[in-house]
Amino acid sequence: MKNLESKNTALKDLWTQKRKAIKPKTISLSRAELIKVEFLQLGNTLPLLIQPTVDGINLVTWATNNREYIQSHLLKQGGLLFRNFNLTGVADFEQFLKEISGELLEYSYRSSPRTQVSGKIYSSTEYPAERSIPLHNENAYSHTYPMKIGFYCVQPSQHGGETPIADSRQVFAKIEPKIRERFQQKKVMYVRNYRSGLDLSWQNVFQTEDRKAVEEYCHNAGIEFEWRERDGLRTRQICQAIATHPQTGETVWFNQVHAFHVSSLDSAFRKSLLASFTTEELPRNAYYGDGTPIEDTVVEEIRQVYQREAIIFPWQAGDVLLLDNMLTAHGRMPFMGSRQVLVGMTEAFSLKNI
Repeated sequence: MKNLESKNTALKDLWTQKRKAIKPKTISLSRAELIKVEFLQLGNTLPLLIQPTVDGINLVTWATNNREYIQSHLLKQGGLLFRNFNLTGVADFEQFLKEISGELLEYSYRSSPRTQVSGKIYSSTEYPAERSIPLHNENAYSHTYPMKIGFYCVQPSQHGGETPIADSRQVFAKIEPKIRERFQQKKVMYVRNYRSGLDLSWQNVFQTEDRKAVEEYCHNAGIEFEWRERDGLRTRQICQAIATHPQTGETVWFNQVHAFHVSSLDSAFRKSLLASFTTEELPRNAYYGDGTPIEDTVVEEIRQVYQREAIIFPWQAGDVLLLDNMLTAHGRMPFMGSRQVLVGMTEAFSLKNI
């Protein structure tokens, strides 16, 4: 009996020693092995799709350790789509943008209605679901704009609701040379009339109730302003139509002529407005920089180029789309059902500083 107990004790001791000797193995993956990179659509280099190869990789942590990788690929491709990463919500999305580009920007000098969701994260443009939003570069109607813009899909819509994108370098290249030359010489004048109950109020656009604050902003931004009757305001600003990317040196089509021009309105609404207001009194309109009208045919040519260059893909919940705002334009397709796509902007840049 004692011999059996001694054997059992010896076996236990031996097993304990072996178990201590066995150390858990740590699986080590290189930076390259943690992700897989491919183009989302055959024949399109935009956007570049980045996905983790293992479960549970937090996008914020990965981005913190791969800033240079993200920056270099963003400048080359113009847009990156991060899919299937671990992202716990709005706070993570905001932190992701901060890790890449620093503090986020407030959405000031607005051209569309948005709701501030958290911090400096906003809802995407709140236009009726049945309407599309034309491709555009954010704040290209101004001298100052964000260099980067990020989108976070919390909930894709049941049908539609895609965020089409287009390469601004290709848009520039495909527009008829004579049109490009005309805009290069004349630039663009944006005229906006702010009045209660029609389009955005000046209080919403400038995010203030203080007229002096509006005047100071306009002086600093090179915007002509004129206070009108019934608390109205008219502004005029001459801006670039074509720009050069400060880092890549590439030429891009960079304006919102086709979005501001009166021809962007559907025919019935346009007719109704022109029955009540002169073209100078419309809520918004775009002219050549010398104040002469831009022909409808020219604006239609620009729209056609955007349509041909549009790249459309369906959202998936948790997707993050990061765009270089000068290299890549974005828009929105009509949709059905609930849709929540959030937006954050970073790195203010001003052409006035060049």
